Amino acid sequence: MSSDPRAGSRSQLRVAELEIEVVRKAIKNLHISVHPPHGRIRAAAPLAMSQDAVRRAVVTRLGWIKRQRAAFVAQSRSGAPEFVSGESHWLFGRRYRLLVEEHDSPAEISIRGGAKIRLRCRPGLPAAGRARALDAWYRERLEEVVGPMFEQWCRRLGVDAREFRIKRMRTKWGSCSVRARRIWLNAELARRPQRCIEYLVVHELVHLLEPNHGPNFIALMDRHLPTWRRLRALLNEGPLAHQDWVY
Repeated sequence: MSSDPRAGSRSQLRVAELEIEVVRKAIKNLHISVHPPHGRIRAAAPLAMSQDAVRRAVVTRLGWIKRQRAAFVAQSRSGAPEFVSGESHWLFGRRYRLLVEEHDSPAEISIRGGAKIRLRCRPGLPAAGRARALDAWYRERLEEVVGPMFEQWCRRLGVDAREFRIKRMRTKWGSCSVRARRIWLNAELARRPQRCIEYLVVHELVHLLEPNHGPNFIALMDRHLPTWRRLRALLNEGPLAHQDWVY
């Protein structure tokens, strides 16, 4: 299938029994992403890149693509987490195994051995209680990371932002209240790489300079965070908890 050179045009490419949606954009490099919940594959390709070149690039990433799709399939089969030992949980883009230890004390969570999240809790604490303990812990870790980023980027952008807040959001990674000079971040970001979190912080703070996503906003993002498009793609292609956020 020949490619359409127009920006925004879409075509389909079949490689090794996989269907790939190819979207043409005014970008320099090819970006391949796999999206939950069913492993939809999307390739954002430069306008000048031929369909054959896209095919070759996809072939070189087949191993990664298949691993991503397998992870989404396993996640959909497993359903909601039960918060028991052995489950996979993510922190700042890294996967950890959950280790639940019963202990006659309030819930306490820590990283152990660089590969495990240890949850010590009272015997018989139900899954909902373990989930609340982990959610609170995730928020604390996210606040620790966002705090320095927020202060640094307020200075670099020259914006007067009053505060950032964290909450669980169903359809957005973040938002900005220009009137209140406040940004909101999705608590789920604690599971994403820190460079993606930084992109969100910059994105929302730039809205204090430019409320819309027009050319001026894009120019500001290009000036202050040239890699923002790649970081946005990375943010949207990683493993999710239960919802499908796209920013």
